[in-house]
Amino acid sequence: MSASLGLGILVLTLIISLYAVGAAIAGTRMHSAQLIDSARLATTITFPLLTVVILIMVYLLATGHFEFAYVYRQASLQMPLYLNITALWGGQSGSLLFWAWLLSGASAIAVRQAWKHEKPFTPWVVVVTMFTLAFFLLIVTFVDNPFARIWALSDGQVVQSMIQPAGSFLIYPPNGLGLNPLLRDPGMVFHPPMLYLGFVGFVIPFSFAMAALVTGRSDSAWLRLASKWALVAWVFLGIGLVLGSRWAYTVLGWGGYWGWDPVEVAALIPWLTGTAFVHSMSIQEKRHIFKRWNIALIVLTFCLVIFSTFLTRSGILDSVHAFTQSSIGPMFFGFICIVFIASLGLILWRWKLLESEGKMESFFSRESAFLFNNLLFVLLTLICLTGILLPVMSDLFNSTKLTVGPAWYKQTTGPVFAALLLLMGIVPLTAWGSTAAKSLGKKIWKPAVVSLLVPLILILTTALNWAGILALWLLSLITAVTLFDYGNAVFLRARGQDEDILVALAKVTARDHHRYGGYIVHIGIVMIALGVVGIEFYQAQTQVTVGLNSSINLEGFQVTYKNLTESATADGVDIARADVTVSRNGKTIAALSPRRDYYPLYQQSVTVPGVYSSLAEDLYVVLVDWQPISADAATFHVYYNPLINWFWIGSVVMVLGSILAYIPSRPKAGEKKEEQ
Repeated sequence: MSASLGLGILVLTLIISLYAVGAAIAGTRMHSAQLIDSARLATTITFPLLTVVILIMVYLLATGHFEFAYVYRQASLQMPLYLNITALWGGQSGSLLFWAWLLSGASAIAVRQAWKHEKPFTPWVVVVTMFTLAFFLLIVTFVDNPFARIWALSDGQVVQSMIQPAGSFLIYPPNGLGLNPLLRDPGMVFHPPMLYLGFVGFVIPFSFAMAALVTGRSDSAWLRLASKWALVAWVFLGIGLVLGSRWAYTVLGWGGYWGWDPVEVAALIPWLTGTAFVHSMSIQEKRHIFKRWNIALIVLTFCLVIFSTFLTRSGILDSVHAFTQSSIGPMFFGFICIVFIASLGLILWRWKLLESEGKMESFFSRESAFLFNNLLFVLLTLICLTGILLPVMSDLFNSTKLTVGPAWYKQTTGPVFAALLLLMGIVPLTAWGSTAAKSLGKKIWKPAVVSLLVPLILILTTALNWAGILALWLLSLITAVTLFDYGNAVFLRARGQDEDILVALAKVTARDHHRYGGYIVHIGIVMIALGVVGIEFYQAQTQVTVGLNSSINLEGFQVTYKNLTESATADGVDIARADVTVSRNGKTIAALSPRRDYYPLYQQSVTVPGVYSSLAEDLYVVLVDWQPISADAATFHVYYNPLINWFWIGSVVMVLGSILAYIPSRPKAGEKKEEQ
């Protein structure tokens, strides 16, 4: 009953989404308000329908209906309830269904927004969102349906199908395989949904951009509708990337948070172009320039969102994140081609209309800085795309497959990221319209002098790691510039209004959420970069085999091996747990228990490191190997990760700043806004 109901609703929703596309186009051509309104209502209906499908799927996963192939592969009686629910997005068909459900909800809100503020946009927002939804529904309905059941044929062959094959009977397995052991982590409860919210969120600004192109609107109306969607999508996608990094840090056991895995990079590239778009769209609203840039950036971001999803599911990439070989890869590739060609055609059609009214008046102006910002983000995107596609293309056209590893990415992207950070520090000192080099120099010299204290202290107190010193100086310069500018506004407010500094700080921030929320985002990015610098320039590691009560020394820490126990859980997982103590200066500061969990069913091991954390550093201990039975000796890989926790703290700060920037500024009547 549930399978038939789920399939029936999926087919109905697909029909409704296709009807919405057709009715919106026909209503526009025939100037029929009734048809356009029916398309709008059809769009709204898709969300409650798919909500029912999602609830059915969650019920099947939570209650262990293992006769369904998807439930059998992803759920298990041995897994806790929250992991069985998480299995909704743990496999391919479930994740695509979840994607479609989120898109239907976002589409309903976007169409209502367009209907309220820009009615001419409504039919084209419907066309774009419902065409995209129909594509995903086509896959989950007819190609990779999560409601397919397991059947035994008369010849003993086992198949999965929505419809009962002739002469077959339904199989009811007593238990399921459950999630991949690597995914049985609380971090995976939130990581994929955050990524999907980011991906889906960027569909909506794209739909507004296409509506503006089709209707021939050259003003910034579409940006006013798209801006908050873009910011929210950017935040969610960023959170998803950070949660994925945290998962890698705590589960994979290789001592880092980012391995430049192809699927990691594929998820990063729409965030890069989305970041450029979030910065660039404000320039069009303020200065009436970058019209072509903004259209191009949001088109590129949308295509990269679909491209990222395609790479994960096509089977062409070797990755711990990727799904197995799948027949839906060509469908995704075809959809990307259709969208890209249609978007490019619209841009070329409206090229002259997209000419900007304003112009950049100075090389040192804020507009110029944002132009360089766009160019650098696009350059980063091209580098990352090259790293993804080069091995694939070499495999297709050559007998030898090229490999692109972390070292290549670090060498090529490192200077670009450094340039972006430097630009981020300079932007607050520039002005709209025109900024003279002399004026810029007067503003930057004080924070520049203060920032030199950091490299001076490092040179006098630490080993001469010149690359690390240069990187830390750059971060201190950005911080000093941002705090000087922020502090100057607060000081002027406090002196002019005779207010306490804290009161002035609160009021200055409240008066311009966008600007100072952006400053807080920048401070968060500096903190993230601090964690990156710690890993890239100051990380130390060693791998040693030691006997009982013997120690490993690393960067002033002593890791002493005390004991190792082996046991098995009720669900058959073999656990080897080592007990170690961590000392510094002769004083024990922590007791850690790194372990290795082996899942015989999957023939797969999951490494759970022992980590001692402080604001200054992490000591990260991985159990690599041990002597069976006696456990007299064990091999440990120990990492010293300085400053790493600033990466996670900075991520939180960045999100808080984004939330502040999302709130509109509303100056009180009678108050004069400070000069920017």
